[in-house]
Parts: sequence; C-alpha cells; structure tokens
Amino acid sequence: MEWHERSEAGADTLRRQAVRIPLPDREAERDLHENMARIADAGERKAQLLDDPDVPLTEVYEDELDEMRQSFEYRLQQVAGEEYYDVATAYLDGERDDWIGALAAYYLECYYRLQERYTVDEQIFFLLILRYPDCFTVNLSFLGGEISRDAVRYESSALADADLTERGQEQYYADSQYSQHEAAEYLRESVGCIREAFPDPDATSAERRQYGGFIHLTGRQGPTFAERLDSWAPDPDRFDEPAATPDIVPEGPEARRAKRTLLTDAEVLI
Repeated sequence: MEWHERSEAGADTLRRQAVRIPLPDREAERDLHENMARIADAGERKAQLLDDPDVPLTEVYEDELDEMRQSFEYRLQQVAGEEYYDVATAYLDGERDDWIGALAAYYLECYYRLQERYTVDEQIFFLLILRYPDCFTVNLSFLGGEISRDAVRYESSALADADLTERGQEQYYADSQYSQHEAAEYLRESVGCIREAFPDPDATSAERRQYGGFIHLTGRQGPTFAERLDSWAPDPDRFDEPAATPDIVPEGPEARRAKRTLLTDAEVLI
C-alpha cells in the first residue's frame, strides 16, 4: 500500500489534532527556542528573496520547502529514529499503537502534504505553535476556504494564464513585483512575533516564557498568494494534566478560534 492510500485510511491522525511535546528541563526548552529561531530565520530569508526581482517566486517557495523538510526530518528522527517511514507506516497499517508511531505518522503526513502546498490551488496551510508552562503544541491543518482580507496578498506573474498584450504583461509583471515587495515588508515586520513567543530560556525568566505562540496561514488562489503571520495567545486552562510523554491531542480552543476568526468558509480537509 502506498503512503497516500495509508494516509487516506488514517486521515484522523491529522484532522483536528495536534502534537503535544513535554518540556521537562532547560535542555528541552533550549531545543524549542533554537527550532523556533530557525523558523524565524527562514521567514526573514523568505522576505529577502521575495524582495529580490531576480528570484522567481517558485525559487522562494522551494527554499522555504527545503527548510521545512529539514525541520520535519529532524523531528521525525528525534521521535522515531532513522527508520521513521517504517514506523509511521506500521502505525497506519495497525501494526503498532503507540505515541511514537502516532507522532511519526503525523509529522510524515504533514511533510508530504506540504510538498503539494504550492501546486494545489485553493488549499490553506494552517500552522499554530503554542507554548505552555510544561509543554508546547504544534497544530497543522489543511483547509478549504479563504484567508481573511487583512492578510497580505501578492501575485506571481508566472502563474497567470491571462491572455495579455506585451505591454499588459510588462505592467502585470511590475504589479506582481510590487506586491511581492509589500509582502516582504509585511514578513519582516511580523516575523519577530515568533522570537517573542519563544525567547531564549537562558536570558529570560520562567514567568516570561510560560505562555506564547504564533499562527501562520498561507494559501493560493490561482496566481494570488495570501499570507498571515501573527502572535496567538494560548489558553491557560487547556490542559488538566501535566505532559508526561509526547502525544497526539485534540486541537484546542485556540485553533478553533483562529479558524473561526481568520478564515472565511473554512472547511477542514485534513
């Protein structure tokens, strides 16, 4: 059975679910801070590439996807070792039923779907990472609908199929470049929310870093991309029990609130 057939059979691994990871000590907190710093660095690099007229938008997204691939492979190897694919497929095939298999399947499914992110039209990628006193959660969803109008929007002239005159093509290219410049400015101004949500544990008090989070939404409709990056507050009453081991948990009220307020006609695809 191929991966896509397995993932269809085990679609509930992702649907309205999140990963919960304990933070038992300072080393775990440092690891979280460093990983979030890499995500912020990638956002700043994306802004720089978007602002470069000599870099096609396809290359911008290939660079971002490569960064995500490295991040997911790192998490998969942490959770399940080098044989993470076999671990994930064994979980989806019902040959194992443990948190290691569940997390491997979750991360691997996210990675495969992310590879389709820029080729599948009208699909929204939803990422919500939240910090609590003893753990953090990662919630990934793939949704139908539309991102709210206050998101930044930018055009790719390479994806347009309009039959334009030569002069019209030149104008559309210029307009697309300007929209990408505006998006780059937006990302540069917004990416700091990631660093603020997950500060260095060696430079901040325990009280300062108990709660934090950010949300990142991206989607495409034809040649138009939409993106939203912002702080998002965790619910301090979300969990009744401390985190003992990594686990798959239901998405929290924070995710439901985000889908309700930041999206129009949201439909959970996975």
